[in-house]
Amino acid sequence: MKNRIEYWASIKTGLDKLLSVAFSFCILGIVWLLLQVTSFASFKIPSDSMEPALIAGDNILVNKWVMGGRLFDIWEAAGGSQVDISRLPGFGRIKRNDVLVFNFPYPARWDSLGLNLKTYYVKRCVAVPGDTFEIRNAHYKVYGYKGTLGCVDSQDKLLQILSIGEERNWGIVMKGFPRDSLVNWTIKEFGPLYIPAKGGRIWMTPVNGVLYRNAIEWEQKKKLMQRGDIFLLDDSIIQEYQFKEDYYFVAGDKVMNSKDSRYWGLLPEKFIVGKATLIWKSVDLNTDEIRWNRVFKRIE
Repeated sequence: MKNRIEYWASIKTGLDKLLSVAFSFCILGIVWLLLQVTSFASFKIPSDSMEPALIAGDNILVNKWVMGGRLFDIWEAAGGSQVDISRLPGFGRIKRNDVLVFNFPYPARWDSLGLNLKTYYVKRCVAVPGDTFEIRNAHYKVYGYKGTLGCVDSQDKLLQILSIGEERNWGIVMKGFPRDSLVNWTIKEFGPLYIPAKGGRIWMTPVNGVLYRNAIEWEQKKKLMQRGDIFLLDDSIIQEYQFKEDYYFVAGDKVMNSKDSRYWGLLPEKFIVGKATLIWKSVDLNTDEIRWNRVFKRIE
């Protein structure tokens, strides 16, 4: 009888320990999930479009505290539906030359903005809401801003390639956003383009209709149509438009090989995951060896 009691007591003790371990793992899982939503995320760099700042095989830490973590229905987004996105309180703001991780804003068609939940990009912010951005001789400029934007060495290299007519040999596509004969911009000569800020207004001209159609339709969930000199938002005539959201303009540091805002246009603020701040691990994709000289390197 005594042995039986001791046996069941040992079983109970083992179950208690197992339940305690399972409970601890559940708590750790919940804490990890909360941190992923509110504080940080990790992404692996797959290509060379951000060289030399980031190279393929770098694993980067993304700070969500700057803008605040995003909250949205992930199942609806995964199904391709347009979702409402809100943010937790942020403790900073995105500045020019910050490196951003974001969802690519075109999930299916080039004429329709949307949250592409499966595709993440990392690029450098070269213009913020309210800026007027342009490219002259392949170099980035913002009206009223005297600092440098993006990787100037790479912009110099692109200009050199274009000057000797070698762009085809490099596979460089010259035609830029918005790919319309009314606005014949290239990655060498681009803009000026107003980067919309929340509350900013534009007049509805044929050129602005081309430049901002995708953003307006995404914000309003309505079709923007032009009839002669008249613009219709569904069946309402509009002469000007006031933006409801903030937008950014982003570019890869390796400008010869980067699919960025020069080609696809404005990045809605709500599609931004956060600011890339640290390389926490780096692996050489050819040898699988750790690049120890890049581990815990700050992203500048």
